[in-house]
Amino acid sequence: MRIETSSGGAPSRAVLGASIGLVIIIWAINFIAAKIGLRSLPAMTLASFRVVLAGAVMLPFYLFCSRLPAFAGAAESRRRELTVRDLWIFLYMSFFGIVMNQVCFTVGLRYTSVSHAAVIVGMGPIYTLIFAVLFKLEKATWRKAMGMTIAFAGIAVLASENGISAHSPSVLGDAITMTGSIGFAMYVVLGKRLAGRYDPLTMTAFTHYAGALIVVPVAIYRAVTLGSVERWHAIAWTGWAAMLYMAIFSSAVAYVFYFWLLRFLEASQLSAFTYLLPVVATILGILLLGEKGSWIQVLGGIMALGGVYGIESGRTSLSG
Repeated sequence: MRIETSSGGAPSRAVLGASIGLVIIIWAINFIAAKIGLRSLPAMTLASFRVVLAGAVMLPFYLFCSRLPAFAGAAESRRRELTVRDLWIFLYMSFFGIVMNQVCFTVGLRYTSVSHAAVIVGMGPIYTLIFAVLFKLEKATWRKAMGMTIAFAGIAVLASENGISAHSPSVLGDAITMTGSIGFAMYVVLGKRLAGRYDPLTMTAFTHYAGALIVVPVAIYRAVTLGSVERWHAIAWTGWAAMLYMAIFSSAVAYVFYFWLLRFLEASQLSAFTYLLPVVATILGILLLGEKGSWIQVLGGIMALGGVYGIESGRTSLSG
């Protein structure tokens, strides 16, 4: 899913570089925001509130951005009436890309560290590759198989830091986080198959709307279980601030910037910069949350991201 590279009027390298840096920082801080939010709100409450609010916030963002020249495809999509098939597509896409991804991300962070979660999320291209091969959008090669082996070995090293056990909170959190990333990988691969029907901004906006509709019953239930007004007032302002950040900046703002960048950069160029995300998120976790780093984390992270890079550096487009 990408917008065609702009043929003219591209911003300067400084502007593009600053925009890329902004997206990476926003998503890196998202890990910290989730951890802070979990101090005040139960994981499912934070996750469901975030998804519903993100869907509400995406509406004005979509209406504004679809009027910009960089998102001309979205304007054309707005003029086309939605069919029952369109609604079904948005529903199942939102289940993988919004509900499964964002809920598992939040719940997973309840049990694991920022550094573990960041590396697992950074392995997104691996999960995408697996589904791309299964859907026959890419061919499996020895180089890709070796890269996947190294990457998953890195995850095993990370998991062994606190001892590999089915009852280890870190292993449980890592598994939940990986489930969310797998959901997003499914969203990307399915999106590739639908790229000719929907522009990226429309797909992103309407899957956020559908995700909000899916999660609304859960959000209402979690709101009721919070109970009295006193219990609502007892929630620290930092918890609400974290939820607002995750919904507004990590979902709406970051996605809009990301797709704007795809107007001027190839997807492969932009994805190369995302390898900085685990590094930045881990550093922020150590500095802001007091998480402890270790050589095992460094080794596991290098192995995992090294395997991803080995695949991506020689990989062709999903649609190729």
